[in-house]
Amino acid sequence: MDEVLLRSLTPSVLGVLVRRGADFAAAEDAVQDALVEAVRTWPEDPPRDPKGWLVAVAWRRFLDAARSDTARRRREDRVDEEPPPGPAPSADDTLQLYFLCAHPSLTPSSAVALTLRAVGGLTTRQIARAYLVPEATMAQRISRAKRTVSGARFDRPGDVATVLRVLYLVFNEGYSGDVDLAAEAIRLTRQLAAAVDHPEVAGLLALMLLHHARRAARTAPDGALVPLAEQDRGRWDTASIAEGVAILQGALARDRLGEFQAQAAVAALHADAPTAEETDWVQIVEWYDELAGLTDSPVVRLNRAVAVGEADGPRAGLAALAAVDSALPRHTAAAAYLHERDGDPETAARLYAEAARKASNLAERDHLTRQAARLNARRPPGERPRTDGPRPRPD
Repeated sequence: MDEVLLRSLTPSVLGVLVRRGADFAAAEDAVQDALVEAVRTWPEDPPRDPKGWLVAVAWRRFLDAARSDTARRRREDRVDEEPPPGPAPSADDTLQLYFLCAHPSLTPSSAVALTLRAVGGLTTRQIARAYLVPEATMAQRISRAKRTVSGARFDRPGDVATVLRVLYLVFNEGYSGDVDLAAEAIRLTRQLAAAVDHPEVAGLLALMLLHHARRAARTAPDGALVPLAEQDRGRWDTASIAEGVAILQGALARDRLGEFQAQAAVAALHADAPTAEETDWVQIVEWYDELAGLTDSPVVRLNRAVAVGEADGPRAGLAALAAVDSALPRHTAAAAYLHERDGDPETAARLYAEAARKASNLAERDHLTRQAARLNARRPPGERPRTDGPRPRPD
Protein backbone atom coordinates (compact mmCIF):
# COMPACT_ATOMS: atom_id res chain seq x y z
CA MET A 1 0.00 0.00 0.00
CA ASP A 2 1.54 3.29 -1.17
CA GLU A 3 0.61 5.71 1.63
CA VAL A 4 2.72 8.47 0.08
CA LEU A 5 0.65 8.25 -3.13
CA LEU A 6 -2.59 8.41 -1.17
CA ARG A 7 -1.44 11.48 0.75
CA SER A 8 -0.30 13.23 -2.42
CA LEU A 9 -3.67 12.64 -4.10
CA THR A 10 -5.80 13.73 -1.16
CA PRO A 11 -5.87 17.52 -1.80
CA SER A 12 -6.59 17.21 -5.52
CA VAL A 13 -9.43 14.70 -4.94
CA LEU A 14 -10.92 16.97 -2.27
CA GLY A 15 -10.60 19.91 -4.65
CA VAL A 16 -12.54 18.07 -7.37
CA LEU A 17 -15.46 17.43 -5.03
CA VAL A 18 -15.55 21.02 -3.78
CA ARG A 19 -15.47 22.37 -7.32
CA ARG A 20 -18.39 20.11 -8.19
CA GLY A 21 -20.38 21.88 -5.51
CA ALA A 22 -19.87 19.71 -2.46
CA ASP A 23 -19.73 21.39 0.92
CA PHE A 24 -16.15 21.32 2.23
CA ALA A 25 -16.97 19.42 5.43
CA ALA A 26 -19.05 16.81 3.61
CA ALA A 27 -16.48 16.50 0.83
CA GLU A 28 -13.65 15.98 3.30
CA ASP A 29 -15.61 13.24 5.05
CA ALA A 30 -16.29 11.57 1.71
CA VAL A 31 -12.61 11.69 0.74
CA GLN A 32 -11.63 10.12 4.05
CA ASP A 33 -14.14 7.31 3.41
CA ALA A 34 -12.60 6.80 -0.04
CA LEU A 35 -9.10 6.62 1.45
CA VAL A 36 -10.25 3.95 3.92
CA GLU A 37 -11.76 1.98 1.05
CA ALA A 38 -8.51 2.34 -0.92
CA VAL A 39 -6.49 0.95 1.96
CA ARG A 40 -8.87 -2.01 2.12
CA THR A 41 -9.05 -2.88 -1.59
CA TRP A 42 -5.99 -1.57 -3.43
CA PRO A 43 -3.47 -4.14 -2.16
CA GLU A 44 -5.38 -6.91 -3.96
CA ASP A 45 -6.98 -4.89 -6.78
CA PRO A 46 -4.94 -1.72 -7.56
CA PRO A 47 -6.72 0.71 -9.94
CA ARG A 48 -5.23 1.85 -13.23
CA ASP A 49 -6.14 5.47 -12.44
CA PRO A 50 -5.75 5.97 -8.66
CA LYS A 51 -6.96 9.58 -8.67
CA GLY A 52 -9.98 8.78 -10.84
CA TRP A 53 -10.84 5.85 -8.57
CA LEU A 54 -10.68 8.04 -5.46
CA VAL A 55 -12.77 10.78 -7.09
CA ALA A 56 -15.44 8.28 -8.16
CA VAL A 57 -15.66 6.57 -4.77
CA ALA A 58 -15.59 9.85 -2.82
CA TRP A 59 -18.30 11.36 -5.04
CA ARG A 60 -20.51 8.29 -4.54
CA ARG A 61 -20.00 8.52 -0.77
CA PHE A 62 -20.89 12.20 -0.90
CA LEU A 63 -24.04 11.48 -2.88
CA ASP A 64 -25.01 8.70 -0.49
CA ALA A 65 -24.77 11.16 2.37
CA ALA A 66 -26.65 13.81 0.40
CA ARG A 67 -29.53 11.42 -0.28
CA SER A 68 -30.30 11.33 3.43
CA ASP A 69 -30.94 15.06 3.34
CA THR A 70 -34.50 16.30 3.44
CA ALA A 71 -33.96 18.68 0.52
CA ARG A 72 -35.06 16.21 -2.21
CA ARG A 73 -34.94 18.62 -5.11
CA ARG A 74 -31.40 19.75 -4.34
CA ARG A 75 -30.37 16.14 -3.87
CA GLU A 76 -31.82 15.09 -7.24
CA ASP A 77 -30.14 18.01 -8.98
CA ARG A 78 -26.77 16.87 -7.66
CA VAL A 79 -27.41 13.31 -8.84
CA ASP A 80 -28.35 14.56 -12.29
CA GLU A 81 -25.13 16.58 -12.44
CA GLU A 82 -22.90 13.58 -11.81
CA PRO A 83 -20.25 13.69 -14.58
CA PRO A 84 -19.78 10.76 -16.96
CA PRO A 85 -17.05 8.20 -16.20
CA GLY A 86 -13.55 9.06 -17.39
CA PRO A 87 -10.17 10.38 -16.31
CA ALA A 88 -10.26 12.84 -13.42
CA PRO A 89 -9.54 16.49 -14.29
CA SER A 90 -5.90 17.48 -14.06
CA ALA A 91 -6.46 20.85 -12.32
CA ASP A 92 -4.53 21.07 -9.07
CA ASP A 93 -6.53 22.67 -6.27
CA THR A 94 -3.86 22.14 -3.63
CA LEU A 95 -3.07 25.84 -3.28
CA GLN A 96 -6.73 26.76 -2.70
CA LEU A 97 -6.97 24.03 -0.07
CA TYR A 98 -3.94 25.46 1.74
CA PHE A 99 -5.62 28.86 1.84
CA LEU A 100 -8.90 27.37 3.01
CA CYS A 101 -7.27 25.36 5.80
CA ALA A 102 -5.36 28.46 6.97
CA HIS A 103 -8.56 30.50 7.16
CA PRO A 104 -8.08 33.59 9.38
CA SER A 105 -11.10 32.65 11.54
CA LEU A 106 -9.40 29.41 12.66
CA THR A 107 -7.13 29.18 15.68
CA PRO A 108 -3.53 28.14 14.88
CA SER A 109 -4.05 24.68 16.40
CA SER A 110 -7.23 24.13 14.36
CA ALA A 111 -5.58 25.36 11.16
CA VAL A 112 -2.68 22.96 11.69
CA ALA A 113 -4.98 20.01 12.36
CA LEU A 114 -7.18 20.75 9.34
CA THR A 115 -4.15 21.17 7.07
CA LEU A 116 -2.72 17.83 8.16
CA ARG A 117 -6.08 16.14 7.60
CA ALA A 118 -7.29 17.75 4.37
CA VAL A 119 -3.99 18.49 2.59
CA GLY A 120 -1.62 16.06 4.29
CA GLY A 121 -3.96 13.11 4.16
CA LEU A 122 -3.27 12.02 7.76
CA THR A 123 -5.95 10.29 9.77
CA THR A 124 -7.46 11.82 12.88
CA ARG A 125 -5.77 9.13 14.94
CA GLN A 126 -2.34 9.93 13.47
CA ILE A 127 -2.76 13.65 14.12
CA ALA A 128 -3.96 13.02 17.67
CA ARG A 129 -0.96 10.80 18.40
CA ALA A 130 1.41 13.40 16.95
CA TYR A 131 -0.01 16.08 19.24
CA LEU A 132 -0.35 13.75 22.23
CA VAL A 133 -4.08 14.39 22.70
CA PRO A 134 -7.01 11.93 22.77
CA GLU A 135 -8.41 11.00 19.37
CA ALA A 136 -11.86 12.27 20.39
CA THR A 137 -10.39 15.68 21.26
CA MET A 138 -8.68 15.95 17.87
CA ALA A 139 -11.83 14.78 16.08
CA GLN A 140 -13.83 17.59 17.73
CA ARG A 141 -11.14 20.11 16.83
CA ILE A 142 -11.17 19.06 13.18
CA SER A 143 -14.99 19.00 13.05
CA ARG A 144 -15.20 22.53 14.42
CA ALA A 145 -12.58 23.69 11.92
CA LYS A 146 -14.48 22.11 9.01
CA ARG A 147 -17.72 23.78 10.09
CA THR A 148 -15.93 27.12 10.28
CA VAL A 149 -14.63 27.00 6.71
CA SER A 150 -17.65 25.27 5.15
CA GLY A 151 -19.14 28.54 3.95
CA ALA A 152 -15.87 30.02 2.70
CA ARG A 153 -15.47 30.74 -1.00
CA PHE A 154 -13.15 28.24 -2.64
CA ASP A 155 -12.00 30.53 -5.46
CA ARG A 156 -10.87 33.53 -3.44
CA PRO A 157 -7.14 34.31 -3.30
CA GLY A 158 -5.64 33.39 0.04
CA ASP A 159 -2.98 34.76 2.31
CA VAL A 160 0.36 33.04 1.65
CA ALA A 161 1.81 34.42 4.88
CA THR A 162 -0.90 32.68 6.94
CA VAL A 163 -0.31 29.39 5.14
CA LEU A 164 3.43 29.64 5.79
CA ARG A 165 2.89 30.25 9.51
CA VAL A 166 0.69 27.16 9.72
CA LEU A 167 3.34 25.05 8.00
CA TYR A 168 6.03 26.48 10.28
CA LEU A 169 3.94 25.49 13.31
CA VAL A 170 3.71 21.95 11.93
CA PHE A 171 7.48 21.82 11.39
CA ASN A 172 8.30 23.04 14.87
CA GLU A 173 6.33 20.18 16.42
CA GLY A 174 9.14 17.91 15.19
CA TYR A 175 8.62 14.21 15.81
CA SER A 176 6.17 12.49 18.12
CA GLY A 177 4.02 9.40 17.89
CA ASP A 178 4.03 7.59 14.56
CA VAL A 179 4.10 10.71 12.39
CA ASP A 180 7.22 12.74 11.70
CA LEU A 181 5.67 16.21 11.55
CA ALA A 182 8.94 17.90 10.56
CA ALA A 183 9.25 15.65 7.51
CA GLU A 184 5.54 16.09 6.79
CA ALA A 185 5.91 19.88 6.93
CA ILE A 186 8.79 19.72 4.46
CA ARG A 187 6.71 17.55 2.12
CA LEU A 188 3.76 19.96 2.27
CA THR A 189 5.99 23.01 1.80
CA ARG A 190 7.55 21.41 -1.27
CA GLN A 191 4.03 20.89 -2.55
CA LEU A 192 3.18 24.53 -1.90
CA ALA A 193 6.40 25.69 -3.58
CA ALA A 194 5.41 23.77 -6.69
CA ALA A 195 2.01 25.48 -6.72
CA VAL A 196 2.99 29.10 -6.03
CA ASP A 197 6.00 31.19 -7.08
CA HIS A 198 6.79 33.17 -3.94
CA PRO A 199 10.24 33.92 -2.44
CA GLU A 200 9.01 33.45 1.14
CA VAL A 201 7.71 29.96 0.31
CA ALA A 202 11.19 29.16 -0.95
CA GLY A 203 12.64 30.80 2.16
CA LEU A 204 10.56 28.62 4.46
CA LEU A 205 11.49 25.46 2.55
CA ALA A 206 15.17 26.39 2.76
CA LEU A 207 14.85 27.10 6.49
CA MET A 208 13.20 23.73 7.11
CA LEU A 209 15.83 21.83 5.12
CA LEU A 210 18.72 23.57 6.88
CA HIS A 211 17.29 22.93 10.34
CA HIS A 212 16.27 19.36 9.54
CA ALA A 213 19.79 18.64 8.25
CA ARG A 214 21.09 18.88 11.83
CA ARG A 215 18.47 16.60 13.32
CA ALA A 216 20.61 13.48 13.75
CA ALA A 217 23.21 15.42 15.74
CA ARG A 218 20.80 17.20 18.09
CA THR A 219 20.47 14.39 20.62
CA ALA A 220 22.90 12.02 22.30
CA PRO A 221 22.29 8.24 22.38
CA ASP A 222 20.63 8.63 25.78
CA GLY A 223 18.24 11.27 24.41
CA ALA A 224 20.02 14.26 25.95
CA LEU A 225 20.04 17.52 23.99
CA VAL A 226 23.32 18.41 22.28
CA PRO A 227 23.84 22.19 21.85
CA LEU A 228 24.74 23.45 18.40
CA ALA A 229 28.33 24.25 19.38
CA GLU A 230 28.88 20.67 20.60
CA GLN A 231 27.20 18.81 17.74
CA ASP A 232 29.13 16.37 15.56
CA ARG A 233 28.97 18.20 12.24
CA GLY A 234 29.94 15.05 10.44
CA ARG A 235 26.43 13.79 11.20
CA TRP A 236 24.76 16.74 9.47
CA ASP A 237 22.94 15.93 6.22
CA THR A 238 25.10 17.69 3.65
CA ALA A 239 22.67 16.99 0.79
CA SER A 240 19.85 18.79 2.62
CA ILE A 241 22.20 21.66 3.46
CA ALA A 242 23.26 22.02 -0.17
CA GLU A 243 19.65 21.96 -1.34
CA GLY A 244 18.58 24.47 1.30
CA VAL A 245 21.39 26.88 0.45
CA ALA A 246 20.62 26.66 -3.28
CA ILE A 247 16.92 27.35 -2.70
CA LEU A 248 17.77 30.26 -0.40
CA GLN A 249 20.18 31.81 -2.89
CA GLY A 250 17.48 31.69 -5.55
CA ALA A 251 14.99 33.38 -3.24
CA LEU A 252 17.42 36.10 -2.10
CA ALA A 253 18.32 36.87 -5.70
CA ARG A 254 14.77 38.12 -6.23
CA ASP A 255 15.43 40.97 -3.76
CA ARG A 256 12.12 40.57 -1.90
CA LEU A 257 13.43 39.80 1.56
CA GLY A 258 11.07 38.28 4.10
CA GLU A 259 11.42 36.86 7.58
CA PHE A 260 11.74 33.21 6.53
CA GLN A 261 14.51 34.06 4.07
CA ALA A 262 16.35 35.98 6.81
CA GLN A 263 15.97 33.08 9.25
CA ALA A 264 17.22 30.69 6.58
CA ALA A 265 20.25 32.93 6.02
CA VAL A 266 21.15 32.60 9.71
CA ALA A 267 20.74 28.82 9.51
CA ALA A 268 22.90 28.73 6.37
CA LEU A 269 25.72 30.58 8.12
CA HIS A 270 25.66 28.02 10.93
CA ALA A 271 25.65 25.19 8.39
CA ASP A 272 28.52 26.74 6.44
CA ALA A 273 30.90 26.89 9.44
CA PRO A 274 33.27 23.88 9.58
CA THR A 275 33.47 24.30 13.37
CA ALA A 276 31.56 26.28 15.97
CA GLU A 277 34.59 28.53 16.45
CA GLU A 278 34.58 29.46 12.76
CA THR A 279 30.96 30.66 12.75
CA ASP A 280 30.57 34.09 11.16
CA TRP A 281 28.78 35.69 14.12
CA VAL A 282 29.23 39.24 12.80
CA GLN A 283 27.22 38.40 9.70
CA ILE A 284 24.65 36.52 11.81
CA VAL A 285 24.11 39.68 13.89
CA GLU A 286 23.58 41.61 10.65
CA TRP A 287 20.93 39.13 9.55
CA TYR A 288 19.22 39.38 12.94
CA ASP A 289 19.18 43.15 12.47
CA GLU A 290 17.38 42.61 9.15
CA LEU A 291 15.01 40.16 10.80
CA ALA A 292 14.25 42.55 13.68
CA GLY A 293 13.36 45.22 11.14
CA LEU A 294 10.96 42.84 9.42
CA THR A 295 9.20 41.40 12.47
CA ASP A 296 10.05 43.42 15.62
CA SER A 297 9.81 40.07 17.42
CA PRO A 298 11.11 39.78 21.01
CA VAL A 299 12.32 36.26 20.20
CA VAL A 300 14.45 37.70 17.40
CA ARG A 301 15.88 40.29 19.78
CA LEU A 302 16.72 37.56 22.28
CA ASN A 303 18.52 35.49 19.64
CA ARG A 304 20.29 38.61 18.44
CA ALA A 305 21.56 39.29 21.97
CA VAL A 306 23.14 35.83 22.11
CA ALA A 307 24.71 36.42 18.68
CA VAL A 308 26.04 39.80 19.85
CA GLY A 309 27.59 38.01 22.82
CA GLU A 310 29.45 35.73 20.42
CA ALA A 311 30.48 38.51 18.03
CA ASP A 312 31.37 41.31 20.47
CA GLY A 313 31.81 39.53 23.78
CA PRO A 314 29.48 38.45 26.60
CA ARG A 315 29.25 41.91 28.19
CA ALA A 316 27.85 43.29 24.95
CA GLY A 317 25.48 40.34 24.76
CA LEU A 318 24.22 40.94 28.30
CA ALA A 319 23.67 44.62 27.51
CA ALA A 320 21.58 43.65 24.47
CA LEU A 321 19.70 41.07 26.51
CA ALA A 322 18.81 43.68 29.14
CA ALA A 323 16.57 45.37 26.56
CA VAL A 324 14.55 42.15 26.04
CA ASP A 325 11.52 41.26 28.18
CA SER A 326 12.79 38.98 30.95
CA ALA A 327 9.50 37.04 30.95
CA LEU A 328 10.26 35.70 27.49
CA PRO A 329 10.83 31.92 27.33
CA ARG A 330 14.57 31.04 27.26
CA HIS A 331 15.54 34.55 28.42
CA THR A 332 16.92 33.13 31.67
CA ALA A 333 18.81 30.36 29.84
CA ALA A 334 20.39 32.94 27.50
CA ALA A 335 21.42 35.07 30.50
CA ALA A 336 22.96 32.00 32.17
CA TYR A 337 25.01 31.21 29.05
CA LEU A 338 26.28 34.77 28.71
CA HIS A 339 27.17 35.04 32.41
CA GLU A 340 29.13 31.79 32.15
CA ARG A 341 31.06 33.13 29.18
CA ASP A 342 31.69 36.32 31.14
CA GLY A 343 33.43 34.34 33.89
CA ASP A 344 30.64 34.38 36.49
CA PRO A 345 29.89 30.67 37.11
CA GLU A 346 27.96 31.27 40.34
CA THR A 347 25.40 33.53 38.68
CA ALA A 348 25.31 31.25 35.65
CA ALA A 349 24.59 28.16 37.79
CA ARG A 350 21.76 29.94 39.58
CA LEU A 351 20.24 31.09 36.31
CA TYR A 352 20.59 27.66 34.68
CA ALA A 353 18.69 26.15 37.63
CA GLU A 354 16.02 28.82 37.37
CA ALA A 355 15.72 28.26 33.61
CA ALA A 356 15.33 24.53 34.19
CA ARG A 357 12.31 25.15 36.38
CA LYS A 358 10.74 27.21 33.59
CA ALA A 359 11.56 24.74 30.77
CA SER A 360 8.62 23.69 28.61
CA ASN A 361 9.76 20.12 27.97
CA LEU A 362 11.64 17.39 29.77
CA ALA A 363 14.67 17.26 27.44
CA GLU A 364 15.31 20.99 27.79
CA ARG A 365 14.82 20.86 31.55
CA ASP A 366 17.29 18.01 31.93
CA HIS A 367 19.86 19.80 29.76
CA LEU A 368 19.65 22.99 31.83
CA THR A 369 19.79 21.02 35.07
CA ARG A 370 23.00 19.34 33.90
CA GLN A 371 24.47 22.73 33.04
CA ALA A 372 23.77 23.99 36.56
CA ALA A 373 25.20 20.80 38.10
CA ARG A 374 28.33 21.08 35.94
CA LEU A 375 29.08 24.57 37.22
CA ASN A 376 28.25 23.72 40.82
CA ALA A 377 30.64 20.76 40.66
CA ARG A 378 33.49 23.16 39.92
CA ARG A 379 33.08 25.02 43.19
CA PRO A 380 36.09 24.99 45.56
CA PRO A 381 36.08 22.22 48.21
CA GLY A 382 34.03 23.12 51.26
CA GLU A 383 31.81 25.60 49.42
CA ARG A 384 28.23 24.40 49.41
CA PRO A 385 26.43 24.48 46.06
CA ARG A 386 23.17 26.34 45.76
CA THR A 387 20.10 24.35 46.74
CA ASP A 388 17.43 26.40 44.98
CA GLY A 389 17.68 24.42 41.75
CA PRO A 390 15.01 22.05 40.45
CA ARG A 391 14.29 19.11 42.71
CA PRO A 392 14.16 15.59 41.33
CA ARG A 393 10.69 14.35 40.50
CA PRO A 394 9.32 11.44 42.54
CA ASP A 395 9.25 8.09 40.77
